Amino acid sequence: MIRTVAVIPAGGAGTRLWPRSRRATPKHVLPLAERHRPLLRATYDRAKRVADEVFILTETGQREIVAAVLPEVDADHVILEPSARGTTNAYGLATLTLRERAPGAVMVALPADHVVRGRDQAAAAIRTAIRAAASTDSLVTVGLKPTFPSTGLGYIHAPGRKSRGTLRVKRFIEKPSAANVKRFMREGGYYWNLAWFSWRLDVFIDELKKHAPRHLAGLQKVLDARKSGGEPNATELYERLPVEVIDRSVMEKTDRLLLVPASFDWADIGNWAELGDRVHADARGNSVEGEAVLVDTTRSLIFGDRRLVAAIGLEDMIIVDSDDALLVVPRSRAQDVRKVVEALKRARKTRYL
Repeated sequence: MIRTVAVIPAGGAGTRLWPRSRRATPKHVLPLAERHRPLLRATYDRAKRVADEVFILTETGQREIVAAVLPEVDADHVILEPSARGTTNAYGLATLTLRERAPGAVMVALPADHVVRGRDQAAAAIRTAIRAAASTDSLVTVGLKPTFPSTGLGYIHAPGRKSRGTLRVKRFIEKPSAANVKRFMREGGYYWNLAWFSWRLDVFIDELKKHAPRHLAGLQKVLDARKSGGEPNATELYERLPVEVIDRSVMEKTDRLLLVPASFDWADIGNWAELGDRVHADARGNSVEGEAVLVDTTRSLIFGDRRLVAAIGLEDMIIVDSDDALLVVPRSRAQDVRKVVEALKRARKTRYL
């Protein structure tokens, strides 16, 4: 029986969820879906249902943050990146590391910061992907049937008939126009790209060799340096690697990609407006976390549990209150919150990051 290992990438900061998401409290440790239950904990519990072992893939600077959420995960089950260098390097590092520990295994990658409802349906889709990866020389991804015409997500075109629960992928489309999305939904055969992947370790390494040889060669040098005890040298080598996402370096180029079509409630919460869309709204369209008094206020989001928040005459606004920072932004400009983070960096006000 083939051994299955789950890898949970847990990095990044989620800058568009500032001021809640920061270096010390990145997006994946926030309880964005369930009160008091971080996204990372929910993902770990989901991974345990489908894999023999679960590994956390994170950058060195977040090791203690991950340990605080998952104290039961020992050091042997944490794969450390010296720094964030894109998903091609992250997945490559994880795959090469696991090849030495569990040769012949099937790996499944499940990002730490997704919101999932419908545990049984999600687990069934992941198990189908694992079986397909185990029984073929293919890379496998899970695609979600679109429920609305989102222009903020990537799409995968996988027309045709299913074979053993999978479809052959034709192409990726990154954040298409509104007109194209409407056409996708009308025609069918298009799926949201969740970045949930499964592969046999040797198959993925072969695809890296074919499509991203510079990454593979550099990663092998990093592992060789680690074996010799030269972590500073390994860090220096890792930080020289080109930064590229796995979708562009491998998935868009390979001819060995299958898709498992699935239907369950999923979200990659990228900003406050998207989070507001997933929480209960009152009769006036307002969503509130914490204590608030709203007068003549409609379609607004109030996130604050430190003190009373009072608002008068607001429409389509977002207010996020934290210990040392207050965010006020029109709902239509929620994507621009990252500009605040960039401005704080330029001003060297790092205490707010």
